[in-house]
Amino acid sequence: MSTLLVYPRATEKAYGASQKGVYVFNVPLDSNKSEIAAAVEAQYGVKVVNVATAVQSGKAVRFSRGKNRYPGKTTRKDSKKAYVTLAKGDSIKIFAEPEAEEKK
Repeated sequence: MSTLLVYPRATEKAYGASQKGVYVFNVPLDSNKSEIAAAVEAQYGVKVVNVATAVQSGKAVRFSRGKNRYPGKTTRKDSKKAYVTLAKGDSIKIFAEPEAEEKK
């Protein structure tokens, strides 16, 4: 089994979900739920209870192939998100607030 690299999504929605114990990660398109759970447990040392995945289709993009005569269309890459629920009492310090320095 190869190692799977998962990294957290830094969005406002992901921050709000992390307050409830659900963390959002970007994962490879070909990964499955058991691989994602194993990777999160290995990387962060926590117990995973549930994994939900969602594939986000790439946006359609228009581009120019000349002087407005032959516009082209393509799509951006698809991406996959994993919503990982942790066991009660476990947490990951993804959105840890920096220590405030004392003013003199």
